[in-house]
Amino acid sequence: MKLIGIVGSCAEQSYNRLLLQYIQRHYRSTFHMELVEVNELPMFNQSKDATDSPIMQEWVQKIGFADGVIIATPEHNHTVPAGLKSALEWLSYKVHPLEKKPVMIVGASYHDQGSSRAQLHLRQILDAPGVNAFVFPGNEFLLGKVKEAFDNQGELRNQGTIDFLDSTIKKFLTYMQAVSVLSGPKPSFPPEDLHAKRGTKTTIPGIDMTADDWVEQAAKQVGAAEGDQYVKLNRGLLTVNQLNAFLESMPMELTYADENNQFIYYNYTKEKAEMLAGRLPGQVGNPLSECHPPKALKNVEYVIQQLRSGNMDLVQIHIKKHSAEKFVVHNYQAMYDHDGKYMGVNEYILDFKPIVDFYLKETKQTLVANSVAGMIPNAVTATGADAVSSASTHDATPSASPAGADAVSSASVSD
Repeated sequence: MKLIGIVGSCAEQSYNRLLLQYIQRHYRSTFHMELVEVNELPMFNQSKDATDSPIMQEWVQKIGFADGVIIATPEHNHTVPAGLKSALEWLSYKVHPLEKKPVMIVGASYHDQGSSRAQLHLRQILDAPGVNAFVFPGNEFLLGKVKEAFDNQGELRNQGTIDFLDSTIKKFLTYMQAVSVLSGPKPSFPPEDLHAKRGTKTTIPGIDMTADDWVEQAAKQVGAAEGDQYVKLNRGLLTVNQLNAFLESMPMELTYADENNQFIYYNYTKEKAEMLAGRLPGQVGNPLSECHPPKALKNVEYVIQQLRSGNMDLVQIHIKKHSAEKFVVHNYQAMYDHDGKYMGVNEYILDFKPIVDFYLKETKQTLVANSVAGMIPNAVTATGADAVSSASTHDATPSASPAGADAVSSASVSD
């Protein structure tokens, strides 16, 4: 199972974060839980819509992929913190990833009652139209006197508390399964053949897909055009050399995985270590199952199913492994022929910070702190102008969710 844990506190030192980290650590053999922080999101402002910002889309995708959500809330003035309330506003404004999603509430507080009043208010919020979460009834986990509850290693001290948390977690897992049944069947897509065994009319037979010289063997077998031979395109006539130069000059990394889930091309201009998403020449020809670690294949399949079925035409993911000096987005674009038949995935990856820098220079705009959702951690705003623009990046490590490079349909190599 995959869960998302929402840290409802913006504090740098948070016992609610510590509680979620404890759950994450002690139940890792039962489920994988990734933590997200409400301080990643801007304060809700309907006039400055951040729904399409990379960080918001990342949250939507993570919650959408998850089997359930655990929210840890402190109590501020008898209710939930402003940051958590704001995050839930974004998650119920134009997007609704929490709808029919099993949600468990936990909380830690300095006082005897834990965060009981905040949890009560949070239940009401999660029941509101636009949110419509399936909140785990009863069994509140209220951790009071939290300063004494944890030792220096972040472990709970009291065995009774540990046992009660364990029973609550187990009941929530059962509840998640029940909700899955009550929600009815999920959209059913045929399983993806990530080993590329089915073949398609353009598959070149008789060659080992995992061979390092697959390109050379396949080109020889089909008599592929090369060098100064011309290729007629839909509106152009280029030699193979011209076509290669044209693709290599693109200011982005391009990858093509065909309808048979075979990695058949990337615009090879840099070595793996210099790329935004590392690839090796010998990978070309491999089935996608050989291009990702096994733990990522479920998410690879999901994304391809969405693209192949037409349920989504584009998946965009902001990868958090890059430094703050880069604004890197992975784009997975479905490709279709003129009859609408799926032809594979065009993955294009680019660092658009140079574009942002150019735009700022040309328009005399600057980055200012915390003005508009989605900036890193700032927004673009023009002095004396109404126009705004946004972008986003983080210094965090890659997640195990579909926001990670290896979670989707690229031919990225996991180190």
